[in-house]
Amino acid sequence: MKTKKESTLYIVMPAYNEEDNIENVVREWYPIIEKMNNNSKLVIADSGSVDKTHNILQKLKKELPMLEILENTNKQHGPKLIALYDYSIKQGADYIFQTDSDGQTNPKEFEEFWNLKNDYDVVLGHRKVRGDGKQRAFVEKVVCFLLKFYFKVDVPDANAPFRLMKTNVVKKYLNRLEPDYNLPNIMLTTYFSHYKEKLIFKEISFKPRQGGINSINIPKIFKIGWKAIGDFRKFKNEMKK
Repeated sequence: MKTKKESTLYIVMPAYNEEDNIENVVREWYPIIEKMNNNSKLVIADSGSVDKTHNILQKLKKELPMLEILENTNKQHGPKLIALYDYSIKQGADYIFQTDSDGQTNPKEFEEFWNLKNDYDVVLGHRKVRGDGKQRAFVEKVVCFLLKFYFKVDVPDANAPFRLMKTNVVKKYLNRLEPDYNLPNIMLTTYFSHYKEKLIFKEISFKPRQGGINSINIPKIFKIGWKAIGDFRKFKNEMKK
C-alpha cells in the first residue's frame, strides 16, 4: 500500500455488545494503521456494553499500541460517531475512516479508497448488494428518497459505514449536529452532496453480521426514521439561511 508518511489516519468504530466480533475486527483492521505514520490510530468508542466487549478491548490495547478506546460516550451508535469524529478532529488527524465493529465490511477494500484521497475530499461506500437483508436495503432506499425530496440530493447510499473523509471537511459540518443526534452519517452525506464537496461513491461488499445480535432492529429503525423526518425539516430550513 502506498501511503504518505505525513498523513495521519484515524480509523474509527463505534462498538456496543460486540464480544463475538470485536477481537477479529480489531485484528483485521489494525495492520492498516500500522502502515501509517506513528500518530495514526484505531479508535473504538465502547460505552454501555454489558457483555465482554470492554474487557476484550482492554486486553487488546496492551498488545496493540495504536489502539485507543473512548469510554465516556453515549451508548447509542449516532452519538458515538459524533464523539469519534470530534475526537479525531481535536487530535489533529488528516483523514478519518469510519466503519463498524460488527465485521460486515472488508478491510481489503480500504486501499482502493485510500488511493483516491488526493482526488476527492470524501469517498463513501455504496452497498449495491447487501448481506444484511432486504428489509434494511428497503429502509436505505427510503432514506435516499427522503433526502432527494427534502434536500434535492441524489445519493445511492447515505449511511454506509465505510467512508474515508478529509478531517477538515468533516469539521465544516459536524458542529451543525447535536452531540446526541442519531443519524450523523446520513446528514454528513447530505451536507457533502448539497454543498458540492469533492465526493465519490464507490461500491463495497457488505456481509451479514458475523456474530452477536444487532441492537438496531426494524421497529427501532422506523421509530428513528419517523423522528428523522422532523429533523430533516429543521435541517432543510437551516440550510436555506
